[in-house]
Amino acid sequence: MTLNFHPDRSAGGRQILLRLADDGVYLSQFVTGTSNGGLTAHPGGDRWRWESRIFGGAYDHAPAEERPVYGALNFRRRSIGAAPRFGSAHFRLTAEALRRATFCYPDSFFEPSAFGVASRMALIELAEADDPDLLDDYIEAQVHGPVRLDRDVEALVLDPSYRGTAVEAAARRLPCPVEWHSGFRLTIEHLRRHPNYRGQEYVALGAEIAVDGLLDPRIIGDAARTGRYDVQALKKVWHCVARFGSSLPPAGEIPDPHRPAGRGAAGVACGAG
Repeated sequence: MTLNFHPDRSAGGRQILLRLADDGVYLSQFVTGTSNGGLTAHPGGDRWRWESRIFGGAYDHAPAEERPVYGALNFRRRSIGAAPRFGSAHFRLTAEALRRATFCYPDSFFEPSAFGVASRMALIELAEADDPDLLDDYIEAQVHGPVRLDRDVEALVLDPSYRGTAVEAAARRLPCPVEWHSGFRLTIEHLRRHPNYRGQEYVALGAEIAVDGLLDPRIIGDAARTGRYDVQALKKVWHCVARFGSSLPPAGEIPDPHRPAGRGAAGVACGAG
């Protein structure tokens, strides 16, 4: 499982990696008030309603700190994480964390009816039979109980655009190894070939914030911190970079000692579900 996020954003007025270093746990949108998806984690909001439906009201009155955190099952074995639409970085969780995770396909936004746990699911077969956009090609995971960085995380995997930056310095404070993936880079020339993906206005915005005709996660993060741009608009620019600025490596890229022969994901038995 991976938890994708933007490592250069702020939560509670602090740089997110510095807050993670102090807290030692990965917290849900209900606590941080930030998200790389929709901002609906409040009583009566869409995220609250989806959780109430999925978990039979179990979290309706729970403290925010006890709610699940969201990631995805990396059944494609991609070095950029299972769900890059939510950020260029990801925490790669331990196999042990699978035991307290639940899964659904498609994303809970679509109010799915197909669910599973690590020992019993048929979601990988469903996802492999589907033909979604590459940014929607993931199985959502909900991890229950605190995600501790010193116990539940194998590594923080960063985009190489953050080498030598304050993001890397903050990442080195975390109690988990830091690794690097192959990176996201998109030329404005390439972006202009896809005006219909998120809209021409986001092509124009990408061209405005680009540096030397290029976009990468650090450049988008720098633009977000200026306060000059709508963060939801920058999210759409990021979607373009995530979709067209990476080769989205095929299955089998990451060696996995826990992966049984012929299976699609580490530690997951795909039975009827």
